[in-house]
Amino acid sequence: MQAVFFDMDGLLVDSEKVWLEVETEVMARLGGTWSPAHQANLVGGSMDSTVAYMLAASGSTAPAQAVSDWMAEGMVARLSDGVRVMPGASELLDALRAEKVPVGLVTSSFREIAEAVLKGFGGDRFDIVVTGDDVRRPKPDPEPYLTASDLLGVEPVRCVVLEDSPNGVAAATAAGCAVVAVPSLLPVEPGPRRLVVGSLTEVGVPDLRALAA
Repeated sequence: MQAVFFDMDGLLVDSEKVWLEVETEVMARLGGTWSPAHQANLVGGSMDSTVAYMLAASGSTAPAQAVSDWMAEGMVARLSDGVRVMPGASELLDALRAEKVPVGLVTSSFREIAEAVLKGFGGDRFDIVVTGDDVRRPKPDPEPYLTASDLLGVEPVRCVVLEDSPNGVAAATAAGCAVVAVPSLLPVEPGPRRLVVGSLTEVGVPDLRALAA
C-alpha cells in the first residue's frame, strides 16, 4: 500500500447536514424549495453540477457564478465554527501517519471550503490536498484520484480510497484504487477490491493493507 486518500464531505467530517442547510437557503433565495431528496441527487458531485441542478429546479435566471459564490460563502461561514469529525476518521488517519503511510485529502468541494474544514481538523495531517478547483473533470471521473496519485508519485492500483458516495466510489474504482466505502446518504454495493462498512471504526491499517494487496 503506497498511499491512502480520504474523501471529505460525509467521510472525514459530518458536513452533509451543513450542505443541506446552505442549499436550502440558496434555493429559497432563488425562489424555489429544497429537500433531502434533492440533495441525494447530488451527493459526491461537483459545485458546478449542484448549481446547474438548482437553477434548473428553481427556474431562476440568476448567474451561475453568483449561486456558486452564495454556496461557498454559506459553507465557509458555517464550517469556520467547526464541524463534527466522523467516527473513526481521526484515529485511522493518526494510525496511518504513525506508520508513515502517505495520506491525501481528495474532495469535490472548492479549496476555500476544504480550508475551512481543515482549519479546525488540522490541514498539516495530510501530505496533499486535491479540491474541485484542481481538476477539470470532477468525481465520478477518475481525474481527482489520478491527480492525487501523481502528486505523491504513487501507483493508483496500490492505493486505498475512503469514500461515502457512489460518485466517489466510481471515481476511485475507475482510477484503479481499492476502496473502503462508508455509505452516508446513498447505498454503495460491495464489489471487487471494495469493502463496505458502517463506519471507519470498523477498519484499521492492516485491513487497508490487505485490501490493497
